[in-house]
Amino acid sequence: VQLQACGGGLVQPGGSLRLSCTVSGSFFIIDRMGWYRQAPGKQRDLVATITRGLATNYADSVKSRFTISRDNAKNTVYLQMNSLKFEDTAVYYCLAGTRYNDYWGQGTLVTVSS
Repeated sequence: VQLQACGGGLVQPGGSLRLSCTVSGSFFIIDRMGWYRQAPGKQRDLVATITRGLATNYADSVKSRFTISRDNAKNTVYLQMNSLKFEDTAVYYCLAGTRYNDYWGQGTLVTVSS
């Protein structure tokens, strides 16, 4: 199973980025997909998750700014990030969870800087 994330980069405060992550390989039905992030010197924290039925959950720090979505047919999860702040700078990791395993992507760096 491979998760390929892309869309990270450098953006100014107030700007937007869209991350995507596609799952490939052999696996059971993916129920939970999501994004976590890890800033330098900090632990990996939840950003947002979405179930196969499209129920979503967000960290308080990103509510109303970030939107998670998924395309079940493409096994792809997206994260639309708006109104980015300095404190959103981190490596963003995508997650795909089946009934038996959790799979992680390699991470994509998002840097918010002026």
